[in-house]
Amino acid sequence: MAERKFFVGGNWKMNGNKKSIDELVGLLNAGPIDSKDTEVVVAPPSLYLEYVRSKLNSNIGVAAQNCYKVEKGAFTGEISPAMIKDIGLTWVILGHSERRHVFGESSQLVGEKCAHALDAGLNILPCIGEKLDEREAGKTEEVCFEQMKAIAANVKDWSRVVIAYEPVWAIGTGKVATPQQAQEAHHSVRNWLKDNVSADVAQKTRILYGGSVTGDNCRELATQPDVDGFLVGGASLKAEFIKIANARK
Repeated sequence: MAERKFFVGGNWKMNGNKKSIDELVGLLNAGPIDSKDTEVVVAPPSLYLEYVRSKLNSNIGVAAQNCYKVEKGAFTGEISPAMIKDIGLTWVILGHSERRHVFGESSQLVGEKCAHALDAGLNILPCIGEKLDEREAGKTEEVCFEQMKAIAANVKDWSRVVIAYEPVWAIGTGKVATPQQAQEAHHSVRNWLKDNVSADVAQKTRILYGGSVTGDNCRELATQPDVDGFLVGGASLKAEFIKIANARK
């Protein structure tokens, strides 16, 4: 049974300028990052995607933070998978909680974006996760499974999909799901894949944890059997991202 390769993504969100990006790229290039054991991908703001790709070591991937569901057209402010591919990138994050809850993206739209990005040849990193009131109401599985259903309905090739579970209440709040809470949610999502897609897809698909991951808590989280890596926010802008990338070392 093939082991799932550890994956660490860095979502820079709407942060950075050329000066700070140069410093961050310098840190990443200096490493150490062992790309044999860990796949590392960073997601700068779209204005800097090509700039980062031109300066970053080739063993580190670069992702867009979002894209639209069609190739081109009158969609002011959007970028398409074709454009992302045209500048030499292969990854896109979709359905991040900020896209869902700040910008009002529905699960249906996220699913449509997944379908088009895959059809265009990109690898996708779709995000799922519950808000605090939903967790407290015992609806974690209900919310995550509804989001997964919209994604799965639009995926034909699961080898190009990495799922990120991000409990919304833990993003940027300093609150972190305990390793047990993370494992429980990841295990539920893997079982959902087994029951609704296939046992093979469930076994092979990487499920990342996101939500206030730091250099201090990453190692314990990484020991959980169904946690296959991280999607890191704030800490991806700091030197500790290198420590997180080496959480399994």
